[in-house]
Amino acid sequence: MNISQADAEEVAQQLEQAEQSQTQIGHVSRKFPKMDMADAYAIQRAWVALKFAAGHKLIGWKIGLTSRAMQRAAGISEPDYGQLLDSMIAASGARLDSLKFIVPRLETELAFKLKSALKGPDCSQTDVLSATEWVIPALELIDARIEIKDKESGERRKVLDTISDNAANAAVILGGTPVRPDALDLARVSATLSRNEVIEDSGVAAAVLGHPARGVAWLANKIAAHGEQLEAGALVLSGSFTSPVAARPGDTFYANYGELGVITIGFD
Repeated sequence: MNISQADAEEVAQQLEQAEQSQTQIGHVSRKFPKMDMADAYAIQRAWVALKFAAGHKLIGWKIGLTSRAMQRAAGISEPDYGQLLDSMIAASGARLDSLKFIVPRLETELAFKLKSALKGPDCSQTDVLSATEWVIPALELIDARIEIKDKESGERRKVLDTISDNAANAAVILGGTPVRPDALDLARVSATLSRNEVIEDSGVAAAVLGHPARGVAWLANKIAAHGEQLEAGALVLSGSFTSPVAARPGDTFYANYGELGVITIGFD
């Protein structure tokens, strides 16, 4: 690591304050120009540790930057990941307070609910499907506690900033119809995402590394380096197959996953 644990914990405190005050902080990568991926994940873990200390529970994980287009744009060759907390979950039909977020945006995903643990470093797509109890449509609400564009330099944030920011996750909305992983070809699941009755984007789950279960396998293998595993009962967001759509006060979203049903969410 190129930053100290004390530095990681200091940034974590700043991220927590940013979330509470809805006021973004500057680029961590600009403050620590020699930081690397390990440092970014150390900051993420320090922030999640603050959440644990406040009584929040880990319920799962999210995977981001799963499409090649997004990876090229971010200048990386693999996805990133973040951690999901019990306070992040909402159900279809709910209304969220947009003032609790800074720049909220929504993406369509598939969520995997595990019935047995998955441990790397040799986890495969087949292992994931065998360990999955059901798959359900999900919308991930992403946010940015770190400035997307630096106020001084005008530069866009780096993937190191996004990882530090717990991979930008803020909330998860679950809905539609849960299915067994062998009930259909998950790679062919498609969705349209509408805002105020206008379709803003559409996509197919194959955009997630060719098959959404591959993202889950990648995650199990990645966190094995930290002595961690995906526990039984964990919820794993496998990665978005639509681009982020901004959520504004008064907006209503409708995500149609075809035979897997729909998710609706509103913003006050």
